[in-house]
Amino acid sequence: MLPNVKTTAIAALTAAAVFATSLAPANAFGRDERKFLQGVVAAVIVDQLIEGAQDRRRREPVYVPQQPVYAPQPQPYYEPHYQPQRTSIYSTPAARAFNSYGRGERIAIQQRLRAMGYYRSSIDGSFGPGTYNAVLAYAQDSGLGNNLGSTNTAFGVYDSLIY
Repeated sequence: MLPNVKTTAIAALTAAAVFATSLAPANAFGRDERKFLQGVVAAVIVDQLIEGAQDRRRREPVYVPQQPVYAPQPQPYYEPHYQPQRTSIYSTPAARAFNSYGRGERIAIQQRLRAMGYYRSSIDGSFGPGTYNAVLAYAQDSGLGNNLGSTNTAFGVYDSLIY
């Protein structure tokens, strides 16, 4: 609001100066002198107006810190779907228990499974799909199907085949 007051005051002074020069006695100033004086006054006033406008532009910007606005992030929607867990037979508790036995005991387990009709592969003492399927079928038929869920209970299934 202050620049408006300053501009109004300068405009009023300009009008007064122009009016005062026109009231001067005719003998003191001629027509050309009065026009010259009016031009000088107008030039000074216009210069002041331009300088005031430049002062307004030169002002340092005032930094006003704003409080950050935290909007909650939308949670992504995941559609539930069934995805079966695929684990290797070599990382099952049955495989770990089987491989902890010595080679002779592993061969004895496979021979016993073959004698009972569960195992049809070659007797090699190594754990593979044939051994896994034979042990699983034997445990289910014997009522020990739940015992293959941990390594400790899988030992019981193998011990029942060896001894």
